[in-house]
Amino acid sequence: MPANLFADLLLLPENNEQFSDLLSRPGLRIERIVSTGQSSPPGFWYDQAGGEWVLILQGQATLRFEDTPEPLRMAPGDFIDIAPHRRHRVDWTDPAQPTVWLAIHYTVA
Repeated sequence: MPANLFADLLLLPENNEQFSDLLSRPGLRIERIVSTGQSSPPGFWYDQAGGEWVLILQGQATLRFEDTPEPLRMAPGDFIDIAPHRRHRVDWTDPAQPTVWLAIHYTVA
């Protein structure tokens, strides 16, 4: 039976982000992230060993990269491939509606 990326969005506890692995294989992990107004803690930067391709399916978010002066505003349909060790953070997600991300984490050979 197929699963649905938009299932269970209304069951989120307040102030919690939801991370769900959809598929995991050696060198590959596909994840659904549901944000409800969360952002990265002050001064925190993701610095991941693998690559990450992210797509906004619903809602809005703002990403910030350490190597660029302007933040990147993302809306439904927007995607970006984040290279390994490219330091980034989530500056903002829409508190008025769930922001649904599809994240593909992969190993770079």
